[in-house]
Amino acid sequence: MSFNRRALLGASLTLPFAAPAAFAQAAEIGTTARPLRIGATAGPHSQVMEKVQEIAARDGLVIRIVPFTDYITPNAALAAGDLDANSYQHQPFLDQAVKDRGLPLVALGKTLIFPMGVYSRKHKTIADIPNGSRVAIPNDPTNGGRALVLLAAHGAFKLREGADFRATVADVTENPKRIRIVELEAAQIPRALDEVEAAAINTNFAIPAGLNPVRDAIAIESADSPYANLIVVKRGDENAPWAKKLLAAYQNDEIKTFVRETFQGSVVPAF
Repeated sequence: MSFNRRALLGASLTLPFAAPAAFAQAAEIGTTARPLRIGATAGPHSQVMEKVQEIAARDGLVIRIVPFTDYITPNAALAAGDLDANSYQHQPFLDQAVKDRGLPLVALGKTLIFPMGVYSRKHKTIADIPNGSRVAIPNDPTNGGRALVLLAAHGAFKLREGADFRATVADVTENPKRIRIVELEAAQIPRALDEVEAAAINTNFAIPAGLNPVRDAIAIESADSPYANLIVVKRGDENAPWAKKLLAAYQNDEIKTFVRETFQGSVVPAF
């Protein structure tokens, strides 16, 4: 950015009236001089964002996709100003991040629902999992609780009454099979699937690993899952012109068609 500023100041020596307009254009987010930087986790989020990038370009919005492989860094990068927006998390995860770390982030709009699935290389149902088995779940607070609720709904164990995505292993009240919960980073769980009897895997990490929740999961959340993912921006940017263009490019009928044809029901539009 400093290079552009010096170049424009130099130009103002000979073009005193043209320079202010040129400077404003260079500083505007979403132009070729300053692309909109969108963080997205690798896999379906990035894949859909590439289609959004194509649609946004028709409206003059230039997007640069910045890929991530974890759930923590994209919010930190957005809060630090290294990104303009990110696309990878659901509302409970965002709420927890804002609460725990005081991040000045807000939801811009809904994107996709990725029904979480439980997978196994060895068993066809949750009931088949043997006594004393190790079952992996994500180690972040909201997705870990989400996995516990899914496993409990399919009879793996029982949770305290009223337990939701905030549940932890301490909320397991009955565990007749003595299932041992192994908490791992969400992105690592597909690679650990051969080492455990079963694992709850977020769909955006399952698909790149060759796992389709509709076809391969031994248990799956219903299609009306409340965990709709979001486009997130810094507080104060939600009404910016570029933000409105970005949301319109995403919440587009072309994106709905692309998602349905590409993912065949394993990812569901939430708009």
